[in-house]
Amino acid sequence: MKIVIIGAGFTGVQLAKRLINEKNDVILIDNEEETVRHASNRLDCTVLQADGNDLEVLEEAGIAKADALVTVTENDEINMITCSLVDAVYPHLLKIARVRNYAYYVNTNTAAKHHAETFAKNHRPLYGIDFMIHPDVEAGEAIVRAVEHGAVSDVVSFGEEEFELTTLQVTKGSKIDGIALKNIRTLTDCRFIVVYVETKTGASLPSGESILRAGDAVGVLAETKDVSRLIELFGTKVDQLKKIALVGAGRIGTIVADHLIEKSKSSFFKRLFGGSANNLAQNFVIVDSDEALCKAASERFPGAQIFRADITDETFVREEGLDKFNLVICATHNHELNMVVSAYLESLGVERTVALVAHSAFADIAHKLGVDVAVPLRDAVVDSIMSHLRGKSVTGIHTVAGGKFEIVECDLPSSSKFVGKTLKDIANPGEFLLLLIKKPGSANYELPGGDTALSAGDHLVLIEKAGNKKVLQKFSGIEL
Repeated sequence: MKIVIIGAGFTGVQLAKRLINEKNDVILIDNEEETVRHASNRLDCTVLQADGNDLEVLEEAGIAKADALVTVTENDEINMITCSLVDAVYPHLLKIARVRNYAYYVNTNTAAKHHAETFAKNHRPLYGIDFMIHPDVEAGEAIVRAVEHGAVSDVVSFGEEEFELTTLQVTKGSKIDGIALKNIRTLTDCRFIVVYVETKTGASLPSGESILRAGDAVGVLAETKDVSRLIELFGTKVDQLKKIALVGAGRIGTIVADHLIEKSKSSFFKRLFGGSANNLAQNFVIVDSDEALCKAASERFPGAQIFRADITDETFVREEGLDKFNLVICATHNHELNMVVSAYLESLGVERTVALVAHSAFADIAHKLGVDVAVPLRDAVVDSIMSHLRGKSVTGIHTVAGGKFEIVECDLPSSSKFVGKTLKDIANPGEFLLLLIKKPGSANYELPGGDTALSAGDHLVLIEKAGNKKVLQKFSGIEL
């Protein structure tokens, strides 16, 4: 594929890196001289210093022969206008824009939903943007998914939350410590798949002979109803989260609070929070040092306690008893502060912490500091963009194990060489694992077995090494 990226900031560079690793033809454009010089020194692709919203510049860069345009500059209006400009001349080019203004994101999506019938009749999408990506929405939803399951690990959900991929730590002295994977099923009647294993020496797709040891991080796929039992099997106790503090009343904090209070009505949350759906509102604290944000939070969440305070002030923490809370979520836009505060509060006695961080490298640091769940904001954005660039058959991509592996959701076309083959016929240990399959017409996923036969139209979930396009090409039947 040939992809033109406008904006050579962190997200643009990280996106370009992943696309280059997959042997795509990438052209990166930015109008800042220093930014272009920095990107040129790091990337093996064409990097141009120019205005990306200039159609003449884009045509000289080869936009007419490109497959996709991705706009990730710091200016939402430039991202949107550039897509609109290109759409007027090249309507069949895939266009993706990152926006940070929540009003743009909400209003565009609302208009598209209200006029879905109109847009279904060969009408161009609003502003010519095929997919609009909002970083705060991606990060906020990732935080909520983690909290839904006790904030013990990062969580990726599939289907209507039928199955979940959870990263679990092997605890010293647990039943899992020292056992071979081929013997693990003797310890529980839960159906699950060990997807990957991270040790001190690196991450890998395991075999039956792999030995799990204390300190290893293990990706486990299981039905949602069985996740809590597996967490305990690995040596971690899931306690009821009776008291939650949210640090940060900005956009991401508001998204998290909205979701948590809404989800508190579900049966799962009632069990997690100990019964009444009102428990969350009664024991939900929001802390921010900004007066305007606190005032807005008080009006939006009347059932929560709102404090305008410095979360690093130990006197405040002790007086309000935050050190006795089950969970603290640090979701400010100061990512370094989120990590430090999370580690600090854990040292004071907080049971579990979730921290919003910049990217996966900081997530690794956060885990070493003792943070239970680190949500990398920029990785969530790049994952979302990558899923849209993989073609119509690919419906989702999630990086795991620090970006070493990708979980890919895709539909199996009739052109794939795997149609009619069983899983044991196509198995290639170490290269990929097929995790879930949903048959055409079925509403539910199922865990495949060796005799499971693949058919055209199957919706699949698989894991592969990041940057390895060969596996997806085999499944999709097309060159990527």
